[in-house]
Amino acid sequence: QARPVESGGGAVQTGESLRLSCTAAKFTTTVYCMAWFRQFPGKEREGVAVIDPDGTTSYADFVKGRFTISKDNSKDTLYLAMDSLKPDDTAVYFCAAQNMPPGRPCTLATMEYGRSQGHNYWGQGTQVTVSS
Repeated sequence: QARPVESGGGAVQTGESLRLSCTAAKFTTTVYCMAWFRQFPGKEREGVAVIDPDGTTSYADFVKGRFTISKDNSKDTLYLAMDSLKPDDTAVYFCAAQNMPPGRPCTLATMEYGRSQGHNYWGQGTQVTVSS
């Protein structure tokens, strides 16, 4: 089964930056709702940022002003630029895709719902480690 593929994780120090990429493969970014989630050990995945097929974005409060989600539709590739990283950002970051049913908006809330219902397609995750 095709799935998105993340890259770009690594180990950095507080205040540094990273850019994650997600090659969406069959998940055409002009059709699919695309999002980044992260997961701490022993916790559920939490939504970080979402971008809808038209390019509208929204963010979780804890990353506003520091992270930027974007995409390149010509490459069906999703990005997450992470600036001013903090140790609390240390997690495994996942790319998620969902073809929303008609009438359902592409938001963090609906992607979170998709997570709970098993509707999202997931990448394998990429580790981000921020040291103090």
